[in-house]
Amino acid sequence: MNLEAKYPKLFEKLEDKEITLRHLLNVDENYEDFDSEEYEFDFEDYNFVIYIAEPVQQALGEAKMNELMVKLQDEDAFVNFVASEEDLYGVKSILSNEEIVSLVLDQVEAIV
Repeated sequence: MNLEAKYPKLFEKLEDKEITLRHLLNVDENYEDFDSEEYEFDFEDYNFVIYIAEPVQQALGEAKMNELMVKLQDEDAFVNFVASEEDLYGVKSILSNEEIVSLVLDQVEAIV
């Protein structure tokens, strides 16, 4: 995927134009971790964890990060949504990892 072509307004704000997807956003499946004593997001309620990386945070700024959080919270594709921090969310969705990445980056592009 050519990120710069798909998200031109976001890339206009980024200093590093050679940045890769993992430097913008991480969407990981949430699963039951028996080895960890810390359960930030219950895997039954939130099957994905979304982390908005620093370059996106800087491109948006604090006010627009809050706007992004509200838009994602209102997103119909997410059955459950919780913000642990301004840049870390737990969601429950039937979407795939790639579909969630596209959904979040589309929202970022719309508000940047």
